[in-house]
Amino acid sequence: MSKTAIKLVAICASFLFSFLGGSKSAFAQDEQQPTPVQDKTKPAGSTTNPVPLTGTEEQSDQNNKLVPDMTPLTGVQTPTLGTPGLNHSYWMPGLQWSGSVQSHGYNQTQNSGWVMNNYLVGNVSLLKDWTSRSQLSLNYSAGGFLSTDSGQGNGYYQQLALTQSFNWNRWQMQLIDQFSYLPESSFGFSAGIGGLGNAGTGGPLAPVIPSLGNNYIPNQSIYAALGPRYSNASAIQLTYLTSSRGSVTLSGSYGLLNFVDSGSVDSNSTTGTVGYNYALNSKDTIGAFYRFASFHYPGQPQAIGDHSFNVAYGKKVTGHIALQLYAGPSFMTSRVSVNGESSTHGVNAGANMQYGFERGTFSLGYSHGVSGGSGVLVGTTSDLITTGVTHQLSRLWDGQANFGYARNTPLSVSSASSTGFNAYTFGAGINRPLGRNATFALNYYLNIQDYSTSGCTGTGCTLNQKYQYVTINLQWHTRPFVLP
Repeated sequence: MSKTAIKLVAICASFLFSFLGGSKSAFAQDEQQPTPVQDKTKPAGSTTNPVPLTGTEEQSDQNNKLVPDMTPLTGVQTPTLGTPGLNHSYWMPGLQWSGSVQSHGYNQTQNSGWVMNNYLVGNVSLLKDWTSRSQLSLNYSAGGFLSTDSGQGNGYYQQLALTQSFNWNRWQMQLIDQFSYLPESSFGFSAGIGGLGNAGTGGPLAPVIPSLGNNYIPNQSIYAALGPRYSNASAIQLTYLTSSRGSVTLSGSYGLLNFVDSGSVDSNSTTGTVGYNYALNSKDTIGAFYRFASFHYPGQPQAIGDHSFNVAYGKKVTGHIALQLYAGPSFMTSRVSVNGESSTHGVNAGANMQYGFERGTFSLGYSHGVSGGSGVLVGTTSDLITTGVTHQLSRLWDGQANFGYARNTPLSVSSASSTGFNAYTFGAGINRPLGRNATFALNYYLNIQDYSTSGCTGTGCTLNQKYQYVTINLQWHTRPFVLP
């Protein structure tokens, strides 16, 4: 698929979701404890204590303003602590500058010195609610960068995250899209570039869009795949309330990872899931789901299919905890035999948690299963771990730290690598507001790549690397503009 076609798909999708948003349907069910539609459950956009749209962003007693997270346990999105309750539709533009001093060059070249990258970015966030019966949430960022690294040169990047929801009595439908054009791997990008990895204007008024789980987003955790790349993941999800406690969730998604430069492996994936959710009480939910995923590689004969049968458990207390656990056996088939076999078995497992405590939050994510290969291999077994913590240090200063680990093992011993690719990321930083509409941030980021094999590809790629960032970030946005 050409670069122009991918851009047009992303743009058309956003306009399509906006057009469809005029639906007048209704659904107001909390997934943990489904209740009849006529019960007075407050949907998004109808809280009695809205966040003010006056340019100020006070966050006192924020938990009391959160609308419960309604993502189904067996769905495609990761759970959240809740979303701010807003009784207005609005849009909010902004600008951002990031200056990053980096070691080893941005594209992992052999340069042993330090280089400087300057990003200038335009941001926009939008929330459009149609009488709380359908809602569009959008975060978008686009900009360019100038680099002193001649091997990297200058370039641009884009990121988009949007979701459109519709409600019809017992039915709920969500359309979701996550698109990015980045100069490097997305794994650790947000930690390394001081917030550029998150689309939109940021801050408490930016729409909270639950991210797609690792099983639905193309894996990019092998840094040996160099150069700019397009990644897109689109999903549709339907949830039907079968009783006061039970619901069925159906979902389908399509993802692609295409590289601008030659030498990397393009891939696309299609995933389908059917699951059942049952609320034990107002906090705890159990479920079971079947997932099928297929991976294809344009220009290559291999194709991989993965069937998994999973049980799941979830716990949600708005503003305090959002937990999702799942595990089950998986059965993989391949068009071209792997190690002399066309089928094998393994384990599919994952965990997602967000925990809110006084003056901060903690998050943890883990996934294990078959993935596309990150542009280096034709299929891998991957383990991904991400964790982060935020804490209010004083009245003005906030701090954050994050850690990530990824291990990718090739499915075949005849692949370029016989053991695996390991990547470690660590980031830490501080930030504070500058007036009502601006923030300042200072960040440090470390990336360690441990390739104990001969599987590294691309010009200037070595088996073991360590590189670092020190980033200053200034972000500004207007006050929210209320939409009719």
